Amino acid sequence: MRALVIEEFGRPGEMQEVPRPDAAPDGAVIAVAATGVCRSDWHAWQGHDDGVPLPFVPGHEFAGTVVSVGSEVDRAWLGQRVTTPFVCACGRCDECAAGEQQVCARQEQPGFTHDGSFAEFVAVRYAETNLVALPDAVSFDVAATLGCRYATAWRAVHRRARVVAGERVGVFGCGGLGLSAVIVAAQAGAHVTAVDRSPDALEFARRLGAADADTTMPSELHVALECSGHPALVNAALRSLRRRGRHVQVGLLPDGAHTAMDVVIARELDVMGSHGMPARDYPELLRTLPIDAVASMIARREPLEGAQLALDALGEAPGVTILHP
Repeated sequence: MRALVIEEFGRPGEMQEVPRPDAAPDGAVIAVAATGVCRSDWHAWQGHDDGVPLPFVPGHEFAGTVVSVGSEVDRAWLGQRVTTPFVCACGRCDECAAGEQQVCARQEQPGFTHDGSFAEFVAVRYAETNLVALPDAVSFDVAATLGCRYATAWRAVHRRARVVAGERVGVFGCGGLGLSAVIVAAQAGAHVTAVDRSPDALEFARRLGAADADTTMPSELHVALECSGHPALVNAALRSLRRRGRHVQVGLLPDGAHTAMDVVIARELDVMGSHGMPARDYPELLRTLPIDAVASMIARREPLEGAQLALDALGEAPGVTILHP
């Protein structure tokens, strides 16, 4: 099969012919119909994640059709249109038993712990826990935006921040993750302020439901969602909160990043992390999915051969890039 193979961190990958993966006894193999290009893929390519082995195939948010399953997996999955969370939880550890599969102690992540979806086929473990059947109304392209950015934003808004209608919510950083957060928070009835240095990204955020969008920093927010991972923006987000406000850190931070802990103490802020979303929450997400809004985030569609160029161009223009293997 064709795949983008990274053989050295930070160096351009190459399209290669590699063996098609086999299904583990508890796993499945999916023919990739669409896969998103995410900032987390860029971090993996740059070597920012200690758990990524070389060589590797990036890609962790995808949708497609199940073409093979292991001996422990129900064969009824064969031929089904599916997606998965980027955290493939084991379903058996203490965290999974508590319903917190997104922090599974034995999780696997395509594109990080093993080869991902910048390929014609991708293998996933723990298939019965992680496969999510797609409704007919949800296209493969839309589903490929869900596994990381939209699902992560949905959980950050609903499960971590617990945003309610009428609250003032700031979204800091309007890449694909931040734009997803704008959609979800606006749909929850919040007054959303989007913050980004790019006028194009801010205009995109306005179209997706942001009531305010500017390069200046808001104040007296109930909730700040930091979606970029830039330390300066993290500090700005914390300082934008009212007393006893809630900060949710969603963007990945570089090593050694410092935060405004003086404000955390003085204002008694709640600071939370948010890491993906378990498959068990997908039915609710899919029932409430604003398909047209999510589809409008897709700005570019490229063949698999454009994967490296898409990684190179991350952040240059707003919107999501989808690859079609």
